[in-house]
Amino acid sequence: MADSIEIRASVRGDLPAIEMLYQNAFPNEDLLPLVRALLQEEIETLSLVGTVEETIVSNAIFTACGIVKTDFKVSLLGPLAVAVERQQQGFGSAMVRNGLQRLENVGVTHVYVLGDPAYYSRFGFMPESKVTPPYPLPEEWRGAWQSIALGHAEALRHGELFVPQPWLQQALWAP
Repeated sequence: MADSIEIRASVRGDLPAIEMLYQNAFPNEDLLPLVRALLQEEIETLSLVGTVEETIVSNAIFTACGIVKTDFKVSLLGPLAVAVERQQQGFGSAMVRNGLQRLENVGVTHVYVLGDPAYYSRFGFMPESKVTPPYPLPEEWRGAWQSIALGHAEALRHGELFVPQPWLQQALWAP
């Protein structure tokens, strides 16, 4: 169960296990190029791994981003993976909560995610309409674009999310 998970920042030597985790959790999606770019390039990320008895069973990546023409410190959550045999046991939730707390502790004010509203709403994510993603979303995905304000962050008025190069692939933002 999730209470047996140890969460720590990933290290370079974790990459092979993280790659296997994504291949297992998402057999019909090729997230490896994105994961590799986020973890191997000089991009500011918070990459967390969850381990059980020293085996990596989950990974969450939070990428430092910005809002065009502002100085807000924001992050983009994703991807997030949990080993198939550990899903539905609270491991993903533990990873998200731990990451949000770590980000709040270093002054991040808002976190964005493109994901299942039924899943991410449990953490306080709400539909986002003021800050737009780097590419237009298909109508059926609009509710999946969400955000959460951390701590006592002031509300953002309007803006566009600025993302690092690995996220500038339109295929990541459309079916």
